Amino acid sequence: MQSSKTNANPSKFKRSGGILLHPSSLPGRYGIGELGQQALRWIDFLKQSNCGLWQILPLGPTGYGDSPYQCFSSFAGNPNLISLELLYQENLLDQADLRDLPEFAPQQVDFGVLIPWKTNLLWRAYHNFRHRRPPDLQEEFEQFCKHHADWLEDFALFMALKQAHQGRPWMEWDEPFRKRTATALKTFLAQNQALVDFYRFQQFLFYRQWRAVRSAANQAAIQIIGDVPIFVAQDSCDVWCNPQLFKLKANGHPHLIAGVPPDYFSPTGQRWGNPIYNWRVHRETNFDWWKKRIRHTLTQVDILRIDHFRGFCACWEIPAHLPTAEKGRWVKAPGKSLFSQLVNELGEELPFIAEDLGVITTDVIELRDRFRLPGMKILQFAFDDHNPRNPFLPHNFTSHCVVYTGTHDNDTTLGWYSGVDQKVRDTARFYLPLLDQDPSWQLIQYAWASVAIFAIAPLQDFLRLGSEARMNYPGRLGQYWSWRARDDSINPHLAEQIALLNYRYNRLSS
Repeated sequence: MQSSKTNANPSKFKRSGGILLHPSSLPGRYGIGELGQQALRWIDFLKQSNCGLWQILPLGPTGYGDSPYQCFSSFAGNPNLISLELLYQENLLDQADLRDLPEFAPQQVDFGVLIPWKTNLLWRAYHNFRHRRPPDLQEEFEQFCKHHADWLEDFALFMALKQAHQGRPWMEWDEPFRKRTATALKTFLAQNQALVDFYRFQQFLFYRQWRAVRSAANQAAIQIIGDVPIFVAQDSCDVWCNPQLFKLKANGHPHLIAGVPPDYFSPTGQRWGNPIYNWRVHRETNFDWWKKRIRHTLTQVDILRIDHFRGFCACWEIPAHLPTAEKGRWVKAPGKSLFSQLVNELGEELPFIAEDLGVITTDVIELRDRFRLPGMKILQFAFDDHNPRNPFLPHNFTSHCVVYTGTHDNDTTLGWYSGVDQKVRDTARFYLPLLDQDPSWQLIQYAWASVAIFAIAPLQDFLRLGSEARMNYPGRLGQYWSWRARDDSINPHLAEQIALLNYRYNRLSS
């Protein structure tokens, strides 16, 4: 395996500890975590905790079900995370704009209330930007639009068209827009320039604020682990602009969708609904879309968790008309060719973590190891059987892996331990006799003491929270992705506890 580039920088993988927390879960008074003072305060907390890692979920603009894994774009950012206080400080909002707030719940994001309220404020900020025209900000905005034109123009147009079609999926738009007829798009753009510019402006604000957050993290010797979903949402700019890259019907709807067969998470499998890639076309274009997507995401974060890694060996294809994922078939995917192209782009040490969970076959292990990617170990999976060879038990680890107590798809550790059957609990206590006394911290210490290069736990586990703080339940719709931390929970006492943990197990950030 040859590379046209070499890695001049030191390895991103050194023994470290970290916390999984999406920015939406940060505390604050505006209904959702934001990229302002609370994000900077969080970075200070990580620094005080001697954590070298902050793991997040995808940063894109969420669509169906408010899931960060169902975004309107692989390139755009989520405007709901934009800091309103920073907009006030820059004279884009007035004090009166932030005076009458909805009654937001302190520990949940109510997306139904939040989104229309915040969108209205972002419109006000855009109106003030156009009429007050701060010269430095105006020039910065224009430079941003030029620099990101290769994705920003299509995305802003997509969102404006979506608004003009009352939010309906692009497959249901008027045919000239659905099929991207040049004359129709040009006419629409001429008649709706302010609307399109509003969506450009939102992205400008997001990227400007996220850049400051990432810079603060890196200055504090903290690496941000981002997330690349293997699939994109059907109702996304990605599919609308590149239908040839997906297996679609003539009307734009998918005839095959992605998911996984029955597994640990769901007895009927998971029917994600994402369109399946037309890998033949990706090969013919030298995976240009993938290379562009990965390069772009690495301008936002330092390391990438590659979601559903086994899908790069084979994808579970489900006929779109079926209600569950039980009936489908595995279809080969060109992971070796794709990752070889990424090595040529990025160098021999790919800054990736392979999410190698679920039904793992020999070819998945071979692909992961060929490109020397650390896989994932979930301690909640370690006690399902009384088998000392269970791969999720730390004595079976190699150092080239990342250990988690659980992820965003798991219950919290306390919720998990409260709900498992007696046999699993007995097996867990066989390894951790004191587990009953403090399940969350016992499992955290078990992870941190392991040889795994990275040890990461959700903030919910550090806070010893139960199932009420669960972030997601795979395969279910409902009030998920909405948990938020209490403002007083991110405090110096907890930072001191975590700092001691990182010191004890040699996971210091610097």
